[in-house]
Amino acid sequence: MSNTSLASVVFMALTMTLTSTMAHAGGDDDPLLAKLMLEELETGVETDAPINFSGQAWVGHDMHKLWFKTEGEYQRRDAQDVELQALYSRPIAPYWDLQLGLRVDIEPSPTRNWAVVGVQGLAPYFFDVDAALFIGEEGRSALRLSAEYELLITQKLILSPEIEMNLYGKDDMDVGIGSGLADVGAGLRLRYEIVREFAPYIGVDWSQKFGNTADFARAEGEDTQETQFVIGLRAWF
Repeated sequence: MSNTSLASVVFMALTMTLTSTMAHAGGDDDPLLAKLMLEELETGVETDAPINFSGQAWVGHDMHKLWFKTEGEYQRRDAQDVELQALYSRPIAPYWDLQLGLRVDIEPSPTRNWAVVGVQGLAPYFFDVDAALFIGEEGRSALRLSAEYELLITQKLILSPEIEMNLYGKDDMDVGIGSGLADVGAGLRLRYEIVREFAPYIGVDWSQKFGNTADFARAEGEDTQETQFVIGLRAWF
C-alpha cells in the first residue's frame, strides 16, 4: 500500500468512527464542542532565527473526540520540520485519554507515515503529559515523551517548564535519525495572559542530539546542541 493510500485509509477510518459516535450521542446534554490551541508560535532573538510552531485542536463530544496535532520549524520561509497527526481520542481513566491514529512527517523529505498509539492527560502534581508510540513502515518505530507544568506566579503571570524526548528503533539516514535516544529538548517560558485566551511570552529553549542522530548532524555540518532565548505567543479559541 502506498503512503498516500495508507494515509487516506486511516483518515477515513477516524472520520467514520467520530461520525458514528456523534450519531449515537445524546441530545443537548452532550453537545458537539471544538477547541483550537496555539501552544507555541515563537522565534529566537538572534538574527535569522527559525520560526517554531506547535498546536492542537479537537472536535467532538465528551467521550469521543477527533484530535489534530501539528508542530514544525521554518527557516527563511522554508520548512525544515513539519509533522501532522490525526487521532481518535476517548477517556480511559479520570484525566487520561487514549489516542489512536496517524502521524505524517512531511518534512524533512522523504515523507514518513506512522500509526500512533498514545495517552495524554494530567499526571499527579498537575503535570500535563503526552506519551506516544509510533509504528512506521519498513520496521520503523519511535517513542515520544513530553511533560509540561504551569506555575502561577500571579493570576496572569505563569511560568511553564517543559521537556520532550524522542527515541527511535532503527537508523533512518535519509532524514538524519539514529536509533536509540535521538534528542532531548527542554524549555522555560514566562507568559503574561492579557486575557486567558491570549498570552505573549519570553523564554529559553535548549536542545541536544545524541548517539547516531548527533553523528548524522555532525556529518552535515550541523550543531548537536543549541540554546536560544525566544519570544512568542500562546493562544486558544
